[in-house]
Amino acid sequence: MQVFELNYPCLLPQPGMPAAQVMAIGDFDGVHRGHREVIGRALETARKLGIPASIMTFHPHPREILGQDKYRSILTPLPEKLEIFRELGVQYAYVVSFNEPFSRLSPQQFISDILLGIGLESVIVGFDFSFGYQGRGTPDTLAQEGHGQFAVEIVRPYQMDDHKVSSTYIRESLQEGKVDQAARLLGRPYSIQGTVVHGEARGRTIGFPTANLETDWRYVLPANGVYAIKAYVRGQAYKGVMNIGVKPTFATGELTPSLEAHLFDFQESIYGEMVRVEFIRHLRPEIKFGSVNELVEQIHRDAAQARELLQDF
Repeated sequence: MQVFELNYPCLLPQPGMPAAQVMAIGDFDGVHRGHREVIGRALETARKLGIPASIMTFHPHPREILGQDKYRSILTPLPEKLEIFRELGVQYAYVVSFNEPFSRLSPQQFISDILLGIGLESVIVGFDFSFGYQGRGTPDTLAQEGHGQFAVEIVRPYQMDDHKVSSTYIRESLQEGKVDQAARLLGRPYSIQGTVVHGEARGRTIGFPTANLETDWRYVLPANGVYAIKAYVRGQAYKGVMNIGVKPTFATGELTPSLEAHLFDFQESIYGEMVRVEFIRHLRPEIKFGSVNELVEQIHRDAAQARELLQDF
């Protein structure tokens, strides 16, 4: 998949861009089942027309630039998002830098300065797609202001259990610890990736060595608690448990949750290495125990429960 980075204002088309393509446009945070409907429609239309399928997405998230929800976290960092696009069969990706000049573009300018500069046969968007200054552009605006230069197809909302699948719904599920529900909405387990860093080594002293993860992205984290996980180290999958929280038993006074993974049957040193963690099931909330011995007994129970749950994964 070829990636074009667009920093407005820019001259279009650029060398290497296809003369004709079907493009799905959106933020696609999470690349969930609803997003895949939009992308799938683009792929299907492109196959019928015999031309490439492409995606346009935006980075950073528009809300960060517009000052909405300043500390907004994301479900899917850009590199992971691009990798999913590639796996789905998308041939070209356009990553638009969502900067101040771009944020002030009217819907009409977005179409004339960006879209009409790219060879488009058809544009595929979700029903709730908005664009241009203050999000004033709608899917209908695309059709009206495109003046017949490209076809516009609007994909209806994707429903599961009578609920619209959306990035917001997935965030809410994660913040309630419902990682299994989030996985159903995403079409895959929710995952985060981070570098293993040195911690306080408490886990090792109580018989449960942990890999302490430090992430490079502001992920949406599941609710504080203990989870059954699958972790990928050097391309190899391992099962285990992860605690997200502030370790109340040790009264550290921490406010920022730490990420500590204990991998079953794993003894190697992986400091400085990248680990990806998939959340499979929420086991329990984080608890303050009366003693370290009580904590150790509970961790044994957590590990046993996780081993049983993960037999099918």
